Amino acid sequence: HVQLVESGGGSVQVGGSQRLSCVASGDTIGRYCMGWFRQIPDKEREGVAGIESDGSTSYADSVKGRFSISRDNAKNTLYLDMSSLKPEDTAMYYCATEVAGYAVEGVIMGCEYTHWGQGTQVTVS
Repeated sequence: HVQLVESGGGSVQVGGSQRLSCVASGDTIGRYCMGWFRQIPDKEREGVAGIESDGSTSYADSVKGRFSISRDNAKNTLYLDMSSLKPEDTAMYYCATEVAGYAVEGVIMGCEYTHWGQGTQVTVS
């Protein structure tokens, strides 16, 4: 089944920008929903942004206008471009996709996410 590996996390100053990447292997991502979630300790995982196979996107209200999700199907890669970063954006960010027949652990705009990467930490200060 598909495996996801995130990269691009790190420390960034308030107001700065950062790009997260997620490379998929084991399957092509073009036909699936892909999404980004984030989580801080002792809090539930939050859906940040999602993109469907037709390119439709959705965003959490907290990141609208600041974050942009995109995908390069030829590279089997998902991106999250983050700008105007705030301290409250500090979290572990996870890439996710949907695989039929597996337990759903997150939902963004009707897409049900079942598989996750290991996460990449973003710290804004």
